[in-house]
Amino acid sequence: MAALAARAALGNLSANSTALLVCDIQERFRPVISGFPAVRGANVIGLPVVVTEQYPSKLGATVSELKEVLPPAAPVVAKTLFSMLTPEVDDFLTTNTAIKQLLICGIETHVCVLQTSLDLLERGYEVHVLTDGVSSQRTTDREAGLVRMAQSGAFLVSSEMALFQLMKDAKALGFKEVSALVREPRPEILQLPGISMRV
Repeated sequence: MAALAARAALGNLSANSTALLVCDIQERFRPVISGFPAVRGANVIGLPVVVTEQYPSKLGATVSELKEVLPPAAPVVAKTLFSMLTPEVDDFLTTNTAIKQLLICGIETHVCVLQTSLDLLERGYEVHVLTDGVSSQRTTDREAGLVRMAQSGAFLVSSEMALFQLMKDAKALGFKEVSALVREPRPEILQLPGISMRV
């Protein structure tokens, strides 16, 4: 029991207890979308993945580049709530009782990603926000969203940090594919008050 509490306090990810939530990476938001290393890496590692689409009849479907790398079994849930914690996503998490840790990527950082993080933290999940996998239309909103989530107890991590933490060993299945993913070009560094992260 003490080991489980220590892991939670440290944010030590485990592939056996982690899922990836992909928030609203849709056509309408294409101008603020960057790469998808976390999604591709989660597929290699075999993490459960859930995707949401905010009001898809108006904002479009998930972008084609992301659809191509999603696991075939990943549910895609339409929503009007800003939080991803819809009844369908809640059922997914409740059914998969091993899931205690959640990686989150998507848009927009200060609205849907923030509200999802707060809802999950309130329910006792450990939340890891992928700083190189979230965006907002305005940099100041993105910064504020990241700071607010960190203040509330979410871990701010890069895709590379999370993927290597999940794999734990260079002998892990998929290590070569993940290593190739993290060598791909990435966005520039953004300075936040006391924090540096990618945009």
